[in-house]
Amino acid sequence: MTAIAQGRGRRAALVSALCALVVSGTGLTGCSSDPDAGTNGVGKLSAGQIESRTRKAAESVDAVRLSGTVVAGGSTYTLDMRLKPDGGTGSVTSKGATFHLLRIDEQLYLKANAEFWSHEDGKAGGGTDTAAADKLDGKYVKVPKDDPAYQRFSGFTDKDVLLDGLLTLHGTLGTDGHHEQSGVRTIRITGDQGSGGTLDVSLEGKPYPLRLERAGGAGTIAFSDWGKDFAVKAPAKDDTVDYGRQLPTS
Repeated sequence: MTAIAQGRGRRAALVSALCALVVSGTGLTGCSSDPDAGTNGVGKLSAGQIESRTRKAAESVDAVRLSGTVVAGGSTYTLDMRLKPDGGTGSVTSKGATFHLLRIDEQLYLKANAEFWSHEDGKAGGGTDTAAADKLDGKYVKVPKDDPAYQRFSGFTDKDVLLDGLLTLHGTLGTDGHHEQSGVRTIRITGDQGSGGTLDVSLEGKPYPLRLERAGGAGTIAFSDWGKDFAVKAPAKDDTVDYGRQLPTS
């Protein structure tokens, strides 16, 4: 073998070693001429096709976890919810007040401390008296279906309602390159070059949505635990309060 051939061989070996190091250390495919090599292939599709595929993937499984912030109705909500068709459970925080939601089929429960129920700024209790607030403290309160609180909070526990409302980009769809979310390679799609929101879609396995930035600064949501089932069961009777009438103004 000539010295030139030996030199080329050494350079090729060095490049291969460096690529192996980069890939093993970061999970990226920067040394490949095809950034979609070894992926599920959606990165080669148009933005509209990617959006369609990720919606179908999200609808194809029952369970998901959502965490992040949503701005709606002038309020900012911080969510950490696990959802599936027959129920959901998790926490919601707004204006410094945190409450837990649990839905089993159509029965919705709300659990919060006495301060939540006795708050006087209209966020929660609307000035509920101390005795009533103490009765509700730390209990799962059954929310009547005709109560305004049911309409306001039940959507946070409904997978289809939340995903239908969240997985929407506004304006002309486009792509914004390859990225990574929590170690998973993604393709990013945008609405109006980002002003209409951005959505990172997994390039590994099914093309699940992984991270959404909503248009107009209306919040950022991370999606995880796709297809991972979890239990929802009614709380013990001694941990439950049936308020028996409309809840304090919420």
